[in-house]
Amino acid sequence: MLFIMTTSLISRSQEPFGPVPTQSQLDWYDMERYAFVHFSINTFTDQEWGFGDESPQLFNPTRLDCRQWAKVCKEAGLKGIILTAKHHAGFCLWPSKYTDYSVKNSPWKNGKGDVVRELSEACKEYGLKMGIYLSPWDRNRADYGEPSYIEYFRNQLTELLTNYGDIFEVWFDGANGGDGYYGGQRGRRNIDRSKYYDWNNTIALVRKLQPNCIIWNEVGPDIRWCGNEQGSIGETNWARYDYSAHIPGEPDNATLRSGEIDAPNFVPAEVNVSIRPGWFYHKFEDLKVKSLYKLTNIYYNSVGRGSTWLLNFPIDCEGRINDIDAKAAIEFNNYLKSIYKENLAKDASERTVDNSMTVSFKKAVTFTQLILKEDIRKGQRIKGFEVEALINGDWKTIAKGTTISHKRILLLPETTASEVKIAFHTDASELIFPKVEIYNVPELKEPEDMESYDFDRAKWKIVSPDTVAASQILDGNKKTMLWLDKGFPVDIVIDMTENNSISGFRYLPDQGDYFLRGIITHYEFAVSMNGKEWTNVSSGEFSNISNNPLWQVVKFDKKIKTRFIRFRAIRNSKGWGDFGCAELDVLK
Repeated sequence: MLFIMTTSLISRSQEPFGPVPTQSQLDWYDMERYAFVHFSINTFTDQEWGFGDESPQLFNPTRLDCRQWAKVCKEAGLKGIILTAKHHAGFCLWPSKYTDYSVKNSPWKNGKGDVVRELSEACKEYGLKMGIYLSPWDRNRADYGEPSYIEYFRNQLTELLTNYGDIFEVWFDGANGGDGYYGGQRGRRNIDRSKYYDWNNTIALVRKLQPNCIIWNEVGPDIRWCGNEQGSIGETNWARYDYSAHIPGEPDNATLRSGEIDAPNFVPAEVNVSIRPGWFYHKFEDLKVKSLYKLTNIYYNSVGRGSTWLLNFPIDCEGRINDIDAKAAIEFNNYLKSIYKENLAKDASERTVDNSMTVSFKKAVTFTQLILKEDIRKGQRIKGFEVEALINGDWKTIAKGTTISHKRILLLPETTASEVKIAFHTDASELIFPKVEIYNVPELKEPEDMESYDFDRAKWKIVSPDTVAASQILDGNKKTMLWLDKGFPVDIVIDMTENNSISGFRYLPDQGDYFLRGIITHYEFAVSMNGKEWTNVSSGEFSNISNNPLWQVVKFDKKIKTRFIRFRAIRNSKGWGDFGCAELDVLK
């Protein structure tokens, strides 16, 4: 007798298996996609990380419109917005009574404005949830590193969690300690990340003020980081994680990407990525907004691997989501709706035997995607699966995998079959069968790489270091690198063989396994007409480069005429050893 059932979730077990999610985590999972917005004093200084000494007078958006943010997010299919209420520079987007470094001392609305309030009202109008990002690191505060700062931090957190309605997620960031202004006491503040913030009491405060709020603190306690800012989680992605064994700010990226199969806590992963290379708005990135192809692949590698997707919009100097970004996000959402219109498994019959499920179609169908949705209310059970298709009377394996969790999207070769059989592997005594969806999605073509250079680099010569690898930084191959076994500083000197007027430079870190290699974080850039006498024209840091190892662009105040350029690595992301450089270029 054939057992017929729909493709709804089927449970034969009521007993939990391993750690289980809270209702807040389940609600968060169901959101799938939501927005980040980065907006601060950095927007007006063209920086990724402000130093903390920037004047509040610089903050003056001319057409700030949080309703436009909400409208764009709604049309893009996003379910909420998380606002960077305070980034590392310490500037506050609400009139906090605990500091003068906020919108109340800016010319915007004559100091009477409140970005957090305006966004809260816009989210309510458009039916979106609202979240708050509050940086634990503050490069402006004189007492950062002292116990008094923790009281200040919690006071600000209390303001944000009591004055603006329901908050669905709080984001704390893992960047903690380093160079800063610190109230005029310029220097480097290092903290003990395992003890300084007393996270247990801060988390208890969030639980008290917003009981249903999800907390992101890099390693938990409710959700964890995906281990990169490029938009993907591991193909094996356990929601299990040992929160107490990891320290915020000192992540084990590999473990963050995969989770821990035997861990005691339910801590699923969130994938955060910006729609542009940077998190804050830079006009030169207007042509770098992610394509439909890239956004679609991020979706497959985030939501399609059992995570949620936090998509960032850098708010521009007018105070709006740029039209280019809005168009890309809305186009992507419309594309998603178009490709998932017809579930070919909707009218199919299913039968289950032991831990396998067979989906039978009324007639052979052609498909390219299989979506599995695990019922995780009683815990994540499935640790592996194989997919076979009945093609012209023969069973052929078309896919294998490990975890499924909330949703798993399998991209398959175009297949025409009359039946699909899926065998599941679990250590649980009983299996909860996933929901199955099947679609025929046309292949999306990757756009041609339009990378260009302002100068003809064929004539350029490497002066130092004298290595074969050094010449590779001019050939445009992102997978090659300069890799030197020596201490710091390290110089790359290039003879352009003719005089050029340059307006800046850009550096691309090694695009290989950058978790294991040193990436340049602090630099000096000098010019020379003869290769002997040098003039330093720029120095500083590449903010957040370890997590976002893309092109780093530095603009000078004015054009400079030179023949030789010298790029000096002062410090790397590891604090020791070698450094990697895939490419170095200058701007007209």
